[in-house]
Formats: sequence, C-alpha cells, structure tokens
Amino acid sequence: MQLDTPNLSYIQMLSDGDEEFETSMIAILKRELPVEKEAFVQSIQNKNYKNSAELVHKIKHKISILGLEKSYEFAVSFEEALKNDDSSGYDTFMRILQNMEDFLTKI
Repeated sequence: MQLDTPNLSYIQMLSDGDEEFETSMIAILKRELPVEKEAFVQSIQNKNYKNSAELVHKIKHKISILGLEKSYEFAVSFEEALKNDDSSGYDTFMRILQNMEDFLTKI
C-alpha cells in the first residue's frame, strides 16, 4: 500500500484560526501516539489481538485527524482482521504509524 501524506488540514478546519487550539491538538498527538504505538506493539507481541484491535480503534482517529484517508480505510479493515486473530496487516500498519511519527517530528 502506498502511504498517503499527513497534513494539518482537518486540525486547521477545526481550529477556525485558533493557533492555540492547533498547537494543543498537535501536542496531544505528539504525546499520545508513541505511547499508543508501544502498547500496540506489545499487544501484538503478546498475541492479544482483541486488545490490539482496540488500540487500532483508538489510533485510527489520530490517522483521520492527520488527513490520512487511505491509511484510515486500512486501519478500519485491520481492526476487523485483528478481531478475527489476523495480524497480517501489521507491517503496513507500522509503516502508517512511522509515517505519522515522522510528520509530527517535523512540525
């Protein structure tokens, strides 16, 4: 899957020009995403796919906030696959998370 490019369009639309709101949203993403990623990796390593699906559910909202439409669609299907003990989308999901982290690091 070719990864889409993260952007701040959705955050900017929500903020309606409120830079403090934008800064706060970005700070939350920067703080929470690494923690959720680590929990996801641990959950996968422990083969706790139900918990992994719950973590993907939480993370997919951050994917959406960063304007990643194709990645969001993938996350929806990956969440469902995990509910059926299918972790085959792991590598792609990790690429999505890395894409998000790289973007957040640069802003």
